[in-house]
Amino acid sequence: MFNETRALLERLNHSPSRKLGQNFLIDANIVRKSIEMAEVRANDSIVEIGPGLGVLTQALLETGASVWAVERDHTLAEHIKENLLPDHPHLHLIEGDCLEHPRARLPENHARTGYKVVANLPYAVATPWMDAVLSGPLPQRMVLMLQKEAADRYCASHGSKALGAISILLQSAYMLRNRHLVSARCFYPVPKVDSVLLGLELRKNPVRFTTQASDLIRRIFTQRRKQLGVLCKSDPNPKAYEWFEQLVASDVKPTIRPEELPIVLWQSLARIS
Repeated sequence: MFNETRALLERLNHSPSRKLGQNFLIDANIVRKSIEMAEVRANDSIVEIGPGLGVLTQALLETGASVWAVERDHTLAEHIKENLLPDHPHLHLIEGDCLEHPRARLPENHARTGYKVVANLPYAVATPWMDAVLSGPLPQRMVLMLQKEAADRYCASHGSKALGAISILLQSAYMLRNRHLVSARCFYPVPKVDSVLLGLELRKNPVRFTTQASDLIRRIFTQRRKQLGVLCKSDPNPKAYEWFEQLVASDVKPTIRPEELPIVLWQSLARIS
């Protein structure tokens, strides 16, 4: 796929944008792996973030699924409109920012009855996009191409320096099904870091946090080196310290730091307002 990708970019007179994190997948095996991990079936509703040149989009459509895609780059959006849209009535494309359209304008009835996400997420938008997805109708399954550092944050457990607010919010709603390391050589241009294909499945009883609780967790992790009790006591939400006192009453050490607290104990914040 390397030669075909370079030739297509030359025909489009398009140089990959570093600002947009454009690294195009050139390994057909990874395309197949993405679809396999997402368990895409005919009639599935799929949200695709950043379809780029449309290689994965085409493969998704060939399964019989319907695809809602959002592409920020005008040249690439026009390419898909001209070369894929005319032959695929089940493809719905919008040109725009995935942070403004995290579900690519997927209709509410499809969102409520279950959908899947296949996303190649640039590093800069990975966490804010996930925050947006977690605040709305939740997909049944997500297969995400991420830089390894972002994947490590998503999957981090307590005791890890990678643990952060996104680790807690995501893992409370989703369980990790599979994780596949993807070499930098699978992309053009070759990025400086390896990537990870991450498969996530919605839990039977997902824990969702209120906006106030999510904001509290984010504030705490901006000062992660401080003791959790100190942070909760000084937080503007008075319920933060009440929560911490409940933790201590259940034998949590009063000197604990945010990254040391198990995710299941963070979940007791879910109802805070």
